Amino acid sequence: MKTKIFCDIADYETIKFFNNKTLVDGFTTNPSLMRSAGAKNYKDYSLKILKVCKKKPISFEVFADNSNDMLKQAYEINSWGKNVYVKIPVVNSKGKFTGSIIEELSYKGIKLNITAVYTYEQTKKIYKKLCKKTKSIISIFAGRMADKGKDPLPIFKKSISLTKRNKNIEILWASTREAYNYIQAKQINCNIITMPPKVINQINGFGKSFNSMTLDTVKGFLNDSKKSRFSL
Repeated sequence: MKTKIFCDIADYETIKFFNNKTLVDGFTTNPSLMRSAGAKNYKDYSLKILKVCKKKPISFEVFADNSNDMLKQAYEINSWGKNVYVKIPVVNSKGKFTGSIIEELSYKGIKLNITAVYTYEQTKKIYKKLCKKTKSIISIFAGRMADKGKDPLPIFKKSISLTKRNKNIEILWASTREAYNYIQAKQINCNIITMPPKVINQINGFGKSFNSMTLDTVKGFLNDSKKSRFSL
């Protein structure tokens, strides 16, 4: 099974570039990435992105914190394009499960990306609320788990096992930290991995021999010492 690669970015020029690359199958954004990209008006900036990303799936996240406003924003975001996935956090800032929101939107046929997932128990709760006929993504934050000394693989394996019989429900490896995470995601048959542009570019170097890597490293050190005009 192919593990699809999504680019985790909101920068317009970067999306425009990777939209034309076959290696990248889709895109994910979030409010933090939108802010980093310099977006002033959330809707206007998103629509600008959608002018270049017309077919590949792209996720835009709600930023409201209560149910009514989340739903209102979700319906608005969904109206922007057929390739749009609406990102909904698994809980709000008070820790309340967004299950009723997920259920309503999913049964209305709205494609969802449920984000900020860290446990198998959360995956199970989300899965119960999703309409199995509607395309949906469950984003599990592997990198942030690893940053805190937690092994994300057991959670992924159980989550993938839970959803594997339904092709409409996909598990996404989120908060990617290094290129090797792509190999790990493939080994466990994870449906999607989203990664920043820097890590995507590193994948192009896969297959390089250790000998050539050694030589490149030594040459790099030598070039830097020459540029610095070091002497002893």
